[in-house]
Amino acid sequence: MIVRDKPSFLVLFFIFRGSVIERIYPQVLAVMLLSAVIVWGHNNDPGIIPSVIGAPFALIGISLSVFLGFRNSACYDRWWEARKLWGHLLAVSRDFARQSLLLSGSKTGSKLRQHLLNLNIEFAAELVRHLRTSAEPAGSTRLTAEEAAELRKQRNKPDYLLRLMGGLLAAERHAGRISDIEFTLLDRTVSEMNGVLTACERLRNTPVPFGYMLLLHRTAYLFCFMLPFGFADVLGYVTPLAAGVVAYTFFGLDALSEELEEPFGTLPNDLPIAAIAKAIELSLREALGEKDLPELPKPVNSILL
Repeated sequence: MIVRDKPSFLVLFFIFRGSVIERIYPQVLAVMLLSAVIVWGHNNDPGIIPSVIGAPFALIGISLSVFLGFRNSACYDRWWEARKLWGHLLAVSRDFARQSLLLSGSKTGSKLRQHLLNLNIEFAAELVRHLRTSAEPAGSTRLTAEEAAELRKQRNKPDYLLRLMGGLLAAERHAGRISDIEFTLLDRTVSEMNGVLTACERLRNTPVPFGYMLLLHRTAYLFCFMLPFGFADVLGYVTPLAAGVVAYTFFGLDALSEELEEPFGTLPNDLPIAAIAKAIELSLREALGEKDLPELPKPVNSILL
């Protein structure tokens, strides 16, 4: 996610890092070059490259901008839902640290609380790797050797960690060391973590329908490459600049919606889920009484991942 102060009016035009221009400038340059060739050909030999009435392009442009707006709205909804889910996970993890204080009445209960919060920390870290499709677990020392070995065998590692948490709580209840009410309270919080996991998997595995994306993608390209024919007779040699601005707008909206559609990636406009997972870790380590904790992650070149 891009994290920076609001730029001034002049600086705004010269910012490239985090801008979609890094992804779309070849297409924009191609449209401008084609426009220059069309204008030159129209002025030198109108019989080969005739002028076209621009009215249809205005109507198509309005329709295309509306559909691109709908797609960007749908993709932003996915991005915002993902952000709310990770915000909820942060809140739930802090609730779990507070609720688990009821276990700290004995030495055995304190060790259990530490184990549960360590599993919570690992869950957040593995959820990042799960959503970003990393193959291997991070190899943290917060798990026992047996748990770490078993974790490497699991296809869904965050779910395995939640099962461990549920198993520990169930064992405490069967041993009579916690009451039904205490078990229900803690287990409900673990269930909320599972709800976050399931919702994130739904977002990752259910993209915007491909046919809808393909239709808008093709239409945007066809419109931008045909636009110079409608501008050549009206704008003359200003056509490449005008066509470039229109291409930047349409290609930029298309590229931005692609980034927002997959909010768990590592592109500049994706969510900083690794930073949020680190914030969860630091919150829980502080709840366990650890000292000399590192600082929260900071943006690198104005980008926080």
